[in-house]
Amino acid sequence: MIVITDVSKSYPLQGFARYRVFHGLTVTLPSRKNIGIIGRNGAGKSTLLRLIGGIELPDSGSIKSTCSISPPVGLASGFAHQITGRDNARFVCRINGDKGATLSQRVDFVEDFAELGEFFERPVSTYSSGMRARLAFAISMSFEHDYYLIDELMSVGDKRFREKAELTFAKKRGEASIVMVSHNLGNLKRDCDCGLYLNENGITFFDSISDAVEQYESDQEKIKSKAS
Repeated sequence: MIVITDVSKSYPLQGFARYRVFHGLTVTLPSRKNIGIIGRNGAGKSTLLRLIGGIELPDSGSIKSTCSISPPVGLASGFAHQITGRDNARFVCRINGDKGATLSQRVDFVEDFAELGEFFERPVSTYSSGMRARLAFAISMSFEHDYYLIDELMSVGDKRFREKAELTFAKKRGEASIVMVSHNLGNLKRDCDCGLYLNENGITFFDSISDAVEQYESDQEKIKSKAS
């Protein structure tokens, strides 16, 4: 499981002001469950994935787990943009302990899966956002994790690549836990068991993803009614 305890996160604005995303966030994510994160734009869904994946650190509080957690797939964060896709893949393999033949085989998998062609030998700074997302997805899928963090899987690559990504994702979903952000509520209901609902009152865990979606949709209808 992943235990999030009293986590606060903010970002600097102009001057001395800060934009607070979370304050005192506390929730436990169960293992062997596929979890959908739901909330309006700006609620902090992708920020939460970055915190869980260790891409960013909280201002205070803690996130603890004894499980292996992937970087957030789809965000394409954390690349060294001045070196090639191959060198980025090799770097990630090395920090995960790969050496020799194991390292070479995993990099070969990334090259084949990402389908970047000659761009695999070019600096990531020359990549489009879709190419960076494909590289990030290929690297993440090359490792076995207990949790896979997925941010808008459908935004990864073109139609054919998305179909391949979805097949790989489905296999991983059967072997590990998924924590998934998507604006497509139908996809969340299809792919997830339970839900995290982020709103102005904090975070609520639902044992059923359908219950989480229902609460979100109900709240959105109330907001529309007040605005009209």
